[in-house]
Amino acid sequence: MQKKLKIYFVFLLYLSLSFIAASAPAGEKKPSEIKIATVNGSIITQEDFNWDMNKIQQIFLGAGKQLDDSQLSALKSKILDELINRELLYQDSQKKGITVDDAQINEQLEKLKKGFPSEADFKASLIDADISEAALKSRITRGIILEKFIDTHFSQKTTISDNESNTFYKENPNFFIKPEQVRASHILIQFDPKDDESKKKKALKKLEKIKQKLEKGGDFSVLAKESSQDPSSAEGGDLGYFSRGQMVKPFEDAAFALEIGKVSNIVMTDFGYHLIKVTDKKPETVIPYQEVKTSLENYLKQKKVQEEVNAYINKLKEKAKIEKFLPEG
Repeated sequence: MQKKLKIYFVFLLYLSLSFIAASAPAGEKKPSEIKIATVNGSIITQEDFNWDMNKIQQIFLGAGKQLDDSQLSALKSKILDELINRELLYQDSQKKGITVDDAQINEQLEKLKKGFPSEADFKASLIDADISEAALKSRITRGIILEKFIDTHFSQKTTISDNESNTFYKENPNFFIKPEQVRASHILIQFDPKDDESKKKKALKKLEKIKQKLEKGGDFSVLAKESSQDPSSAEGGDLGYFSRGQMVKPFEDAAFALEIGKVSNIVMTDFGYHLIKVTDKKPETVIPYQEVKTSLENYLKQKKVQEEVNAYINKLKEKAKIEKFLPEG
């Protein structure tokens, strides 16, 4: 939950603000005037929903994922539930007297403004989104209050014992496996997959001549600096350590099959022709408990806090009056 709230702020800057119409046609209500849910009488608007929906869609688009109708419907339902959950927590935080000072709000607002080239660009984006700076400050205020509420009433009271983290480590060994790695250098002569055969043959002949120099005792690093058409040429072709799945498959297969110090035959990928030299190998290992202890404790604490917050929200729902007006689908 804490992580979700922090992400809420981070993505304010990166939303496509034009998702919300700057103005509605005459006679139609603006998103800020349309209610899609009420929580104990407090209204959640279409504007609130659009804001979060756009945020999540931008994440999916950035990852190159297109949602089908059923996934989109499920996402809408989940977003509305999350808005209701936040409203329930916010209402409870007010009953418990959680406040935030203006300095914190203004500091967060200034951070957001710095994501724009100028003050004018920032204000233009607000106009495009049909949201005032005051409304934006209100969103920031509520977000900070929720973070403070969760931190005070859950995070600060939650601890993870050595026994808990050690038990999780022993019961989930697959989580702590460091896969086999190789360290390799390469010499690349590029071609475009769309090139005609004559261009590809020219690139191949060029690399074959380099291979002959290697067979006569040439230094791989020196030849990479002289001839490789890859940014790694500056480092003598060194690509560092990598595990399976990080390189294109023909390159990966050749690299993992080589012995240390050996040079491959010419390998073709969509990038061009490669000569690969493996300089080191690391076998699959299990990361020692002490190396992951701190990060594991943090993970388990976040997981426990989220579970406690979810249980708390469910209790609030039992006493709350919630109405939903968001159309299905």
